[in-house]
Amino acid sequence: MKNEEFASAQTTSYKRNESVLHIKSYAFGVRIVKMFLHFSEGDWKLQTLYKQILRSGTSISANVHESEFAQSPSDFASKLHIALKEANETMNWLNLLHDVSILEDNAYESMSKDCSEIIDLLVASVKTIKKNNPKKQKNEENEDEEMR
Repeated sequence: MKNEEFASAQTTSYKRNESVLHIKSYAFGVRIVKMFLHFSEGDWKLQTLYKQILRSGTSISANVHESEFAQSPSDFASKLHIALKEANETMNWLNLLHDVSILEDNAYESMSKDCSEIIDLLVASVKTIKKNNPKKQKNEENEDEEMR
């Protein structure tokens, strides 16, 4: 698919409200912001940690939304892969906040479940992109071998 065809397909299939990934990543971002506001109210000692989870947790939705108007299939894949990395980082921060008893069990279980669902969706999306672009995947594998 040529870049122009890809851009056209992206624009004509603009149905954000029907995308589970868009809906879940945005709702998760809202939860992250609310959690940040709750935690950062009086505890200035951990502001750096709270800002890290705020950044990574909201970046997931931002990258998913950016992918919607990607310039090419590789740009689309790149944005979703970045979202996946941010989701993985967010899971790390959730685990850390839970393990140091800042995030209570119920909140942790709910947030980590949501984050895991987003990770699963992103992994499936990235795998589908790679499956549908075997030529690109082959080129990336060759580049990986050359780098070793």
